Amino acid sequence: MKRMLSVLTALALSIASLPALAENVSDSLIVGIYSTRTTELRPLNPQERDIISIYGMVYESLVTVDDNGLPQPLLAENWTETGSGKTWTFTLRENVTFSDGTPLTAADVVASCQYLLTMAKNENRSERGFYQNLRYMISSISASDDRTVVIKTSDRSYYGILYSLTFPIVPASQVDVPNPLGTGPYVVSAFEAANYLWLKVNERWWQTKPQVTEIMVSLFSSNKDLITAYEYGRVDTAFTRSVAASQYKSGINTLSIPYNTRQLETLLLNHEEFPLGNLNIRKAIRAAIDTKLIANNVYMGMTVDSFTPISSASWLYLDEEKQYQYNLELAKQLLAEEGWSDTDDDGVLDKVVDSGKKNFYLRLFVYEDPINDVRFETANMIADMLEPLKIRVNITTMTYDQMQEKLTAGSFDMALASFQMDVSPDAGFMLMKGNSGNYCRYVSSEMTSLFNTLRTNHRQEDYAYTMQAIQRQFTNDVPFLCLFYRAGAVLTRKMYTTVRDIREFELLRGIEAFGR
Repeated sequence: MKRMLSVLTALALSIASLPALAENVSDSLIVGIYSTRTTELRPLNPQERDIISIYGMVYESLVTVDDNGLPQPLLAENWTETGSGKTWTFTLRENVTFSDGTPLTAADVVASCQYLLTMAKNENRSERGFYQNLRYMISSISASDDRTVVIKTSDRSYYGILYSLTFPIVPASQVDVPNPLGTGPYVVSAFEAANYLWLKVNERWWQTKPQVTEIMVSLFSSNKDLITAYEYGRVDTAFTRSVAASQYKSGINTLSIPYNTRQLETLLLNHEEFPLGNLNIRKAIRAAIDTKLIANNVYMGMTVDSFTPISSASWLYLDEEKQYQYNLELAKQLLAEEGWSDTDDDGVLDKVVDSGKKNFYLRLFVYEDPINDVRFETANMIADMLEPLKIRVNITTMTYDQMQEKLTAGSFDMALASFQMDVSPDAGFMLMKGNSGNYCRYVSSEMTSLFNTLRTNHRQEDYAYTMQAIQRQFTNDVPFLCLFYRAGAVLTRKMYTTVRDIREFELLRGIEAFGR
């Protein structure tokens, strides 16, 4: 261990002493990530966001997602579906082994998936794991022989199941032990919690040996320390979602590569609170909020446009930006059509409702962000944008738990909240009547019917068609406002990938093939 530590130290010092140049990676890379909770390496139950990108270098899945966002074979060489998506059969590649030479079998796939399903279905657990949405997809999984995996679907017999099969595969005997073996391009050589993780090339990998033979991962307890380490050349590459990363622009000395996340920022509108149940009122609020201004001024451009729950970076996205353009005059017109005016000239809209006068006051709840105050700044900008309409907004800041209580009880007018969307594109949890994430109390038989249809679309083209119809319905109904998806940045002095789509949880994707 002492010799290994001295090698790591020498490597770090040698890299730090070199002038920073944006150049192609050679045989090693030093990566910095934020990590405070990972005390054991457990790929089936990851505790932190960026560590998943590291796991992706050691562990592989049945299916991967390509640069176009489409599912492709990985450990499975092919698959077939029967019974209108009720049964999916996967054939594993031949001659794939774990890093110790043990052959990969269908039993390993079944055991890995079953472990995740058991965790996800355990109602006594407060945390059901990163892959918990598998419980909605898979009814049963079995091995018919060493190379054949058979999956029976539950209530979602659709194309989206392929995205959910990107979970890591480990040996059946190691599903619940730290640092299990993997089939990926690298193996874990050493790990010290809160300090470092060292990967070396897997000599038994079933594909061509990577050019980069060592990846040293330095673990930092704060984003500030991480960015400082990058500034002083102590790491070659840093993964961060901090808005402070916006100061770095690609140039001679460094590359700043944006990546897409699954975190959707929203302004929720409670349809059961007057007057937000009115479609024209929701459309007026939509027209009055300049999301691009918020993205640029508060999030420093570290966002991805999204006017529906589908990111504009997705192949499924339906571009109807004209419907969402900032238009203050349209907002005023819609409010006037609904009978709102400032009759007493006090600077706040009013309207006679049930023989009594109602003033246009809205409560906007926002919860504290432990990393920065961008969401609170966003709330203030929204209040400022609605003020010219003579809509008075009262902002209340609360804890995450308090916000959850308010949303669950429906005790709010507007709320700024983010959602971590699943790898499988499906926003039914927030748009179908009665579902757990439908905090806005939005009710649409058309929307529910579309999602029921989506969840039977086992063919790619049908799935895409229905997804676009869902987005049109969202645009027409304005259940809530999608502000944008958060983006992150890969800061690097060494180019290590040529993939077009760098995305959260796969930030090292492509390093295994670089230089071929």
